[in-house]
Amino acid sequence: MRIERIAVTNQGFKKPWMPSILLAVIVLALPVAARAQQAQAPISAPTQAAAPTLETAPTPGPSGKAAAPVMEQAALDLLKRMSATLGAAKAFTYQSRSTVEIPAKTGQFVTLFGTSNVALERPNKLSVRVTGEVRNFDFYYDGINIIAFSPKDNVYSIAGAPGTIDEMLKFVEHKTGIYFPSADVMFNDPYAMMATGVTSAFVVGPAMVDGFPCEHLAFRVPAVNWEIWIETGKRALPRRLAVTYTDVRNFPRFLVEFSNWNLQPRLAASQFAFQRPGDAKQIEFGSRPRKNIQ
Repeated sequence: MRIERIAVTNQGFKKPWMPSILLAVIVLALPVAARAQQAQAPISAPTQAAAPTLETAPTPGPSGKAAAPVMEQAALDLLKRMSATLGAAKAFTYQSRSTVEIPAKTGQFVTLFGTSNVALERPNKLSVRVTGEVRNFDFYYDGINIIAFSPKDNVYSIAGAPGTIDEMLKFVEHKTGIYFPSADVMFNDPYAMMATGVTSAFVVGPAMVDGFPCEHLAFRVPAVNWEIWIETGKRALPRRLAVTYTDVRNFPRFLVEFSNWNLQPRLAASQFAFQRPGDAKQIEFGSRPRKNIQ
């Protein structure tokens, strides 16, 4: 899973800094920002990261030892069903409401809220608009270039990109340092991305998310616990995703709730084209240290 790959990579974090105005091109990038800032401070991280929280603690067995990992096929099957729903869509749009925990200069983790509006058209179109407490940005991919634009600062960065969404998402991480921990839903085969490295999977049970009946699933990969709520019935759509980084102090968490899904949108080409304001300044995706939030 990409979430797992990000967590493992940052255990030996080499900071892929971007210019400060492009710190969080997408709300989904923020969990990695938290890990990066955490890595800057010399902390004595406990081997098992302090006492696990109630919901993440393994269930003790009869001998008092942690129970063996659970791997329920029903959880994997539900994840496959969601993957098939999204993979079959030639285009889709959705809105997400996100929360992310980031360390402030005092070391206290604070929670930021943001909203993202996403439009995707296979095989090579993507646009995202981010608003909220996080920095507000627009992101465009037109099959040729990726563009990140900060309306507030009136600056943008542009770089050539591969010809498919799958390739672009991987390229963006290496080229710009922009990460999309929830980009799994954007791939042609989300299951192939999300099931990679899973060591535990089980069905928590039924739940309601914004009025939609869902199945709540829980998974584990090394250093990360994650959960997903998938809509039941005819449409197996993701409605909520929660991620906990278990090897980082304070167990920072990331939560995103999906809404307004449309699997048959009418998208104009202009949706994915960056219209540069006449006075906007171009800057390069480059290297520059970030600061903790105030």
